[in-house]
Amino acid sequence: MSIEQRLAPVALPENRQRQIVERLLSGSGVSLNGPDPWDICVRHPDLFRRVLNQGSLGLGEAYMEGWWDCERIDEMIHRLLKHGLGERAHTFGERIAYRLQAGVINLQSRRRAEVVGKVHYDFGNDLFTRMLDPTLCYSCGYWKGLPIAPEKLEQAQQAKLDLACRKLGLTPGMRVLDIGCGWGSFAAYAARHYGVEVVGITISAEQAALAREHCHGLPVEILLKDYRDEQFRHEVGTFDAIVSIGMFEHVGHKNYATYFTRVAQLLRPGGRFVLHTIGSNLSDISADPWVNRYIFPNGVLPSASQLIQASEHHLIMEDWQNFGADYDPTLMAWRANLDARWHELADTYTTRDKRMFEYYLGACAGAFRARQLQLWQVVFTHGNPGRYDAPR
Repeated sequence: MSIEQRLAPVALPENRQRQIVERLLSGSGVSLNGPDPWDICVRHPDLFRRVLNQGSLGLGEAYMEGWWDCERIDEMIHRLLKHGLGERAHTFGERIAYRLQAGVINLQSRRRAEVVGKVHYDFGNDLFTRMLDPTLCYSCGYWKGLPIAPEKLEQAQQAKLDLACRKLGLTPGMRVLDIGCGWGSFAAYAARHYGVEVVGITISAEQAALAREHCHGLPVEILLKDYRDEQFRHEVGTFDAIVSIGMFEHVGHKNYATYFTRVAQLLRPGGRFVLHTIGSNLSDISADPWVNRYIFPNGVLPSASQLIQASEHHLIMEDWQNFGADYDPTLMAWRANLDARWHELADTYTTRDKRMFEYYLGACAGAFRARQLQLWQVVFTHGNPGRYDAPR
């Protein structure tokens, strides 16, 4: 049955699965086939069985296939998480399977690290350039002092980039390493506004190609490299400052010590390192099954204690800022951009692709709104000799 055929409304089935789902939803403010924009509009009679059997993976896949609709997925997820349905949305089998797999296998080994580049970041530069703002930042903006509106996204991203530059204390002539440089947003901004030289590394071929275009004419070198590459370390030497924005989520708990060891090796004595990462409230080795399969394969979010333990033998933690609430308007602005420009992509991508991004952006916005996820900018130094006062 095609997605289009499944879009016809259906009467809610009178079965046990529906009754269980309604009991779970009771008190959350989310109802089935209700009038509110965050209510779930059921399009397929087997939705309840699928969700109960497959948890969050089944819920996300069912949306991609048109089994249900919701005008405001962000608010639906926000309400469900505040109601306490987050952990219960994962089946016992899902939780155990991921923890066993992650405990035995290094899901972010050098070979496996390329998977997320191919699955997500190589999905299509044409899509990302329409979803993002002109800076090509694919991470949380900094909305302090700005009105929350999609048209202010570029300003929020520039504010985030400038905040990182100021925390690093950049001055003309410095040499900076950008670990996980994406499409070159930080590299271009820092080189243009602070007069520094930047080396950016990424494991995505599509990102590297567009990043080179984005940084054309600037003192920026974009390399297709893994941070663990020993030859790369010897070739590039040390840097005055290092930044990593939105990449640490792909490092994995088995590699945290290796990551901070490498940063310490590449950072000159007294140099600064700014780590910008999504964070988890709990020190738990887990991942949402749907996000793990369709968006960020093998990703895992660090907790505060995991970051501290991994870095404590290598660097000094000078400052820790949390502006996780700012990811909500960032994600909603991306969704607004995608909606406004999807007609330019409709001949290249499928309805399933569109619904996948709708669900991804809406669900993540709801999770940040519920404060289930955080966004940290942490400043480290390699033996800073004096006092450090972080800008805000």
